[in-house]
Amino acid sequence: MFKVKHLIILVFVAAIGMAGCKSRFEKLRASNDVKKKYQEGIRLYNSRSYSKALVLFEDLSQKYRGREEAEGLNFYYANTLYKLQDYTTARYQFKSFADTYPASKDAEEARYMAAYCYYLESPVFSLDQENTYKAIDALQLFINLYPTSERAAAAAKYIGVLRGKLEDKVFENAKMYLTTGPSNADNYRAAVIALKNAQRDYPDIKYAEEMDFLMIKSQYMYAKNSIPVRQEDRYNEATDLYNEFTENYPKSKFTDDAKRLKSDIDAGIAFNKQEMATFAADQAKYMEMLKRTGKIKDTTKVNNTTDIKNK
Repeated sequence: MFKVKHLIILVFVAAIGMAGCKSRFEKLRASNDVKKKYQEGIRLYNSRSYSKALVLFEDLSQKYRGREEAEGLNFYYANTLYKLQDYTTARYQFKSFADTYPASKDAEEARYMAAYCYYLESPVFSLDQENTYKAIDALQLFINLYPTSERAAAAAKYIGVLRGKLEDKVFENAKMYLTTGPSNADNYRAAVIALKNAQRDYPDIKYAEEMDFLMIKSQYMYAKNSIPVRQEDRYNEATDLYNEFTENYPKSKFTDDAKRLKSDIDAGIAFNKQEMATFAADQAKYMEMLKRTGKIKDTTKVNNTTDIKNK
């Protein structure tokens, strides 16, 4: 029983202590002692009490405007937002700091952190990549401004990661046309165009080999689903793509699949030629039948008669 009462007392005393701490913080927040607020804000920041530090820094931001202490305060403010993972507001504050205090010893770090916050806000490749482009621009700007900085190498590495994400997106978008081809044969042609455009925009894209293979496949499917009169030319385009592929990647992991496609292309061309020959023969027979039945004039006889009269 004594232990229970003792525990209750300890909890009560602890609650009073916590309430007292809260009261002291609120009392300081409500005071006009800006110097003490600033010192306490830094102490809270260093002790990782970022939420409380942010409250004090926000209170001081207006009161320190135009004062010498504003530089340090604004840098702490931006870093506090970053620690709280509010990257949108943090990057704005870091950029504002770098623009306002370009000669500051912290200007370089602020410019870097503004770009890094953009990097952290870059979404997965399947979503809109506006922030990815902005992050690349911001990181490249940092490299241009501080080419000898120790942070320049990290900025370049992050640009590489972001470009990889953009490559993922264009590659997946191009493949989407191929997968939707069965519902619309024109999408096979769109896939070829999209794959070519992606390689033009990203010459060093890591998917280049697979993309070249998929171009063969897409062009073959486009030819196969075309009307007979268009097929041979489109099969020939697929053959050209195959020849380019084998020249560029003689030991590709897609070689066997590419060879099977080439066999299908050759078979498609052979079948199309036979089909067109049969169509031409049937067309000639049909025209001959029309001439015999008089449903169309025999232009040969008409021409011969005209020639006799002219003589």
